[in-house]
Amino acid sequence: MRPLVLMSCSIDSGGTMFQGGLSYVAALEGAGGSVMVVPPRTGEETLSTLCKMADAILLPGGNDVDPAHYGEEPCPANGRVEPEVDAVDLYLARYALQHGKPVLGICRGCQVLNVAAGGTLYQDLPSQWGGGFVLQHRQQAPRWHASHHVEIDPDSLLAGILGETKLRVNSFHHQAVRSCGPGMRVVAQASDGVVEAIEGVEATFALGVQWHPEGMLRHHPLQRRLFEAFIQAGLAGKTSE
Repeated sequence: MRPLVLMSCSIDSGGTMFQGGLSYVAALEGAGGSVMVVPPRTGEETLSTLCKMADAILLPGGNDVDPAHYGEEPCPANGRVEPEVDAVDLYLARYALQHGKPVLGICRGCQVLNVAAGGTLYQDLPSQWGGGFVLQHRQQAPRWHASHHVEIDPDSLLAGILGETKLRVNSFHHQAVRSCGPGMRVVAQASDGVVEAIEGVEATFALGVQWHPEGMLRHHPLQRRLFEAFIQAGLAGKTSE
């Protein structure tokens, strides 16, 4: 049995075509899952039906989350927002959290997961980070390159999956988790203190990572474990029904 994974996607600048990264699909299929892409403008009734059918939910990378969703006005450096994408992503994330559906958030998806739980974000690290030194979080290197270290809480789902408490990751973001939503906790940080991963306190599998593991698989096969564990969580839910 191959668990069914719902994956949201983005929309083009003209607002007429949806688009998503094939690398996510390859990673999920390679780990044993089947993927259904959910486009923007999908209505809530359809989303509810799809979520009930699905075994797991993946929230991919993309543009900035509208800060209105966490009670803030946009700062000058806040980037492009896509309201129709936000609507679908937040619905999927909240459904997963409320119904115990395995959910994996990647980059923007990690941020969406936190906002769905009631948390906040740094809209722009270079202008808002108050911790002094800040790393280059939008790396000037190939997508597969591991550009900086992250420290992982040894007592976390993430550490158990990876079998590591320190590793190097890639980095393509200017926003990040600021305060965790209720029921979520920080489980990995970069050397400058920026949050690199969050997970649900009581959820079986609710995990968000700030890096892009799907872009690292060929050169850093350890990252495959994230997708394999995610698919196994979806399979476990499928077989228990």
